[in-house]
Amino acid sequence: MRTRHLAVVATLAVAVYLVLLAGRAVELLRSGEPVAVALGAGVLVLPLLGAWMLVATWRSGVQIQRLARKLEADGGLPDTSDLPRRPSGRVDTAAADSWFDERRAEVEAHPDDWRGWYRLAYAYDIAGDRKRARTTMRKAVELEAVEADNGAR
Repeated sequence: MRTRHLAVVATLAVAVYLVLLAGRAVELLRSGEPVAVALGAGVLVLPLLGAWMLVATWRSGVQIQRLARKLEADGGLPDTSDLPRRPSGRVDTAAADSWFDERRAEVEAHPDDWRGWYRLAYAYDIAGDRKRARTTMRKAVELEAVEADNGAR
């Protein structure tokens, strides 16, 4: 719950910044000066892009949290508490690699199961590969949506 509160506060701070930036863009657009108008148009793109990024990030977070709740209810959340850790608290590299190999084998055995993809995304995360973790988590979200659609029919 604390993490959610921090995310809300950060989102509000960014939103305030985006509103202030949009205000500056509008001032530049209203100036009537050709260079200022061009600059204002360019500056206006930033708050629009920022708003899109905020919405996309929150949407992704909500989807991932929904999947986590479903896995928790099924008792299928990944558990790495028994893996050895470095003094920094990160999972030992060899242990993370071994755990990753197990998750990858799980996905290879059941490629249409979103649960395996979720656990594989978590394995990428503990291995430090955030880019692949995000890509893999998107795959889990897509597969879960397909499963939900098929179950609704």
